[in-house]
Amino acid sequence: MKSALLRTSVLAVVTALSVHAAYAADQTVSVNGKTIPKERIETLVAGQMAQGQPDTPELRNAVREELVRREILMQAATAKGIDKKKDVLTQVEMARQQVVIGAYLQDYVKSNAPSEAQIRQEYEAIKARVGDREYKVRHILVQNADEARAIIAKLAKGEKFEDMARQSMDPGSKERGGDLGWSTPASYVKPFADAVVALKPGTYTKEPVKTDFGYHVILLEESRDLKLPTLEEAKPQITQRMAQQIVEKHVNELRAKAKVSP
Repeated sequence: MKSALLRTSVLAVVTALSVHAAYAADQTVSVNGKTIPKERIETLVAGQMAQGQPDTPELRNAVREELVRREILMQAATAKGIDKKKDVLTQVEMARQQVVIGAYLQDYVKSNAPSEAQIRQEYEAIKARVGDREYKVRHILVQNADEARAIIAKLAKGEKFEDMARQSMDPGSKERGGDLGWSTPASYVKPFADAVVALKPGTYTKEPVKTDFGYHVILLEESRDLKLPTLEEAKPQITQRMAQQIVEKHVNELRAKAKVSP
């Protein structure tokens, strides 16, 4: 655990440092006579816990060692006047600004968190958009309708869809025989989705399907009932997405009110 934490910092390159430090949970940490505030320890511990690490003596020892190494390098940098350089001060101020902004937005989201009713409403809206079935689809994308009709004619004569897909303009699926995998209609643009839903398993479109990407020949291989996560299972993701929307709306409102000069 200790090495995993240290690898996350550029300071882990320091491999031979000698300091006098106290590691008991109820003691402060001192480096060359300068005490490291306990608040820094708790902040780093909280950050690790937010990522799933349990609060253990091993974690706290790793955090203390990390802060000791930081303090040693900070003292060395200060002795050389690095902390007074203009470009460094600019970066420090930008980092401070980012931390303050993050804290502000966290507080705003906390004060404007979506209600249980709003979360449920969003869940039901997602269910309605996604539908209750998913489809395993292949397609061939070409530039014009005549090319698509020529492909359809060859399919009617027994050519394999996977072989014909090699001429598709879609680089993401052509090497897989046009396979798009399992998806819901909501994953596709409307003309494509409408064509997929209208097909029976094992059949392909007899006319080109036009979208903004070009002309498609679509094969529906299978369809099946879609098992959606329950509200409780989906709640963390829905809450996070709604929080992002709340932040975006708030930032846009502040931007609209701000007086910005050239």
